[in-house]
Amino acid sequence: MTLKRFLIFLITLIHSVATWSQGSTNRAYWAYIDKYKDMAMEQQEKYKIPASITLAQGLLESGAGRSRLATEANNHFGIKTPGGWTGPYILADDDRPKEKFRKYRSVQESYEDHSLFLLKPRYQRLFTYRITDYKAWAKGLKACGYATNPTYAQSLIRIIEMYSLHQFDTRKPSHKFIPPISPTHNARGETGRISKHYLKRLSRNKIKEEKIPPFFRTHAVYHCNDNYFIIVQEGDDLATISWATGLKIDELLEFNDLTLDYTLTIGDILFLRKKHSKGAKEYKNQPHIVEPCQSMYDISQMYGIRLKSLYKLNNLSPHEYEIKVGDLIWLR
Repeated sequence: MTLKRFLIFLITLIHSVATWSQGSTNRAYWAYIDKYKDMAMEQQEKYKIPASITLAQGLLESGAGRSRLATEANNHFGIKTPGGWTGPYILADDDRPKEKFRKYRSVQESYEDHSLFLLKPRYQRLFTYRITDYKAWAKGLKACGYATNPTYAQSLIRIIEMYSLHQFDTRKPSHKFIPPISPTHNARGETGRISKHYLKRLSRNKIKEEKIPPFFRTHAVYHCNDNYFIIVQEGDDLATISWATGLKIDELLEFNDLTLDYTLTIGDILFLRKKHSKGAKEYKNQPHIVEPCQSMYDISQMYGIRLKSLYKLNNLSPHEYEIKVGDLIWLR
């Protein structure tokens, strides 16, 4: 390993410890975002705390909802009992052994308490920052002492940018922005695919709420690399999604580099149009640094690039080389 590659590897590990210490994967993160984005936006409307910051902290502190505090105590933000807390608590090791952490009746209560926690005088400086300035909020949280991890701010910023969480800082809860398909319109082109024009309407609030069919009341449509995708949820399968979107199962498989024997998993990214052969223009001369638990397929779905094209861009063969943490994967 060259010195340059070793330094890249070392920097990546330092930045990734907090984010990936739970052995998390892209699927778990996307599933968490899709499940709790509305809750974060509701807190933003109510308390003026950026939804991106709330989501990033929830992801980081709870390991995408899979930590012991999250599963046993609904505590998604690592908040301890000091500060006038009189409710139930759970013991867990942190800076010291067996510290007391707040226990909530629901995740909603945890999100609400997190907002109230940040309203304390200790964090008042945060509210002088613009709600869209997530970098200032992340650095401010660390400066105010929310966490002892020296890379806490960088980890939050990295999560926000990797998963485009800043988009939620300028959006409204789902009933106001979840993209609908109108049953009175034909969304399919002559090829049987949903037209690009219609998908553009889906990713914006262009159709009245009462015309939203059940599937798209719970499935937001996201934009990536001049393409559109949804996040697989519990109960989804290819047949259900095919029926709801008007796309053939063969098309869904082709668009996502999948085979018929693949079983969808909660948190999977599922594109609704054929992916491009390279990433968006902003990734010119800006490679992706491979994270723990990531595969070439994960990266291809993250940036909306065809899997074969991603291998070709990097002069790699799927049968001859297995990517490693710290590898640079070129996107254009």
